[in-house]
Amino acid sequence: MSQVYVAGVGMTRLGKFPERSVKDLVAEAVNAALQDAGVALADIESGWFSNARQGQMEGQNSVRGQCALRSMGWQTAPIVNVENACAGGSTGFNQAMTSIMAGQHDIVIAVGGDKQFFPDRPDDMFRAFNGGTDVYKVRDFFDPLVELGRSAVPASVLDDIQFGAPGRTFFMDLYAGMARHHMALYGTTQEQLAAIAAKNHGHSVHNEYAQYRKPMSAQEVLADRQVVWPLTRAMCSPVSDGAAAVVLVSEAGRKRLGTRRAVRVASSAIVTSSDRDPADFDRHTGRIAALKAYEKAGAGPEDMGIAEVHDATSIAEVIQAENLGFCPRGDGGPLAVSGATTLGGRIPINVSGGLVSKGHPVGATGLIMVHDIVRQLRGEAGAAQVQGVRMGVVENGGGFWGVEEAATAVHVLGPLVSGARA
Repeated sequence: MSQVYVAGVGMTRLGKFPERSVKDLVAEAVNAALQDAGVALADIESGWFSNARQGQMEGQNSVRGQCALRSMGWQTAPIVNVENACAGGSTGFNQAMTSIMAGQHDIVIAVGGDKQFFPDRPDDMFRAFNGGTDVYKVRDFFDPLVELGRSAVPASVLDDIQFGAPGRTFFMDLYAGMARHHMALYGTTQEQLAAIAAKNHGHSVHNEYAQYRKPMSAQEVLADRQVVWPLTRAMCSPVSDGAAAVVLVSEAGRKRLGTRRAVRVASSAIVTSSDRDPADFDRHTGRIAALKAYEKAGAGPEDMGIAEVHDATSIAEVIQAENLGFCPRGDGGPLAVSGATTLGGRIPINVSGGLVSKGHPVGATGLIMVHDIVRQLRGEAGAAQVQGVRMGVVENGGGFWGVEEAATAVHVLGPLVSGARA
């Protein structure tokens, strides 16, 4: 099986762009990735396209990738459309990698793009998120999560925890339930969540692609508008538009291109959720995916110099830091407060700003995280550069089932091809 490398990455700035189309965003990201890899569109042998919202919001229910990429001049080569909620981009990345390992292709591309901001249709915007779980089991998932963490909830906010509350997505209720459960089990605090959010808002100041680039203190995070206890707005990812693309190549493809800026894909694993006791985090989908990815890479958490994790809300960074083995179970909050996960710390997490500050255009998010780690491994991250980093890990969750993400992908990347520097 061929070794796989990332030869090029590209993305758009993230934000709310009512005037831009999915095609427009995708074209910008793809052209940036092609230029970065030193290839033409005609050189690409196959593509994987991730999108989560266009069917619901624009009626483009099928052939979304063909519509976006054919508009750029794509001819003949196959396009595979991927939908796996927030893990769609990572799923496309995994499948593109697999096609190279199987010897089918030498130069391929994974693309993700989403438009989620429709200012004249706010109800539809929020309703679209409900499709990220089993629409027949929404209450079956919501009610147990409320009960799991009830002992951690101050009496003054109990009335706010109600199903179908206006002004927030169903997913914020789910993450808040996860947070309260973690608090009840391990003593995690709202102040620790605020410290994590403040860290990431501070990191995003250095990211020219980020939706928000204003630093926030932990006190400002706590004082922000409450979404649902214990989450404030600054602890939650925003509605975002954007796109990203990653060019992957085989060893033969790398040599054909002559690139000396390729980053090795050490491993990639995707896991589906399973039935488990809510307190059995050793069977959490993120933990299982991490162990599979580490085993395939022949590496462990001690080898990682940086991580990008799926912090759709700040409690997710706590749980995934634990799943990735950066600290014992229950210590994710104290780990962040110690400074270990801040730029310059022992294991910097979400130096890009994370989803809470960088942005979260669902179908593109997994590829954006790959983009961010690749730039770090190349030494191209500017003021956000982690010094001496050789390997990094991406954790990207998608959807929801039961008490966890419906799908989780973990990729281990690095090192840069020997002797190569930007």
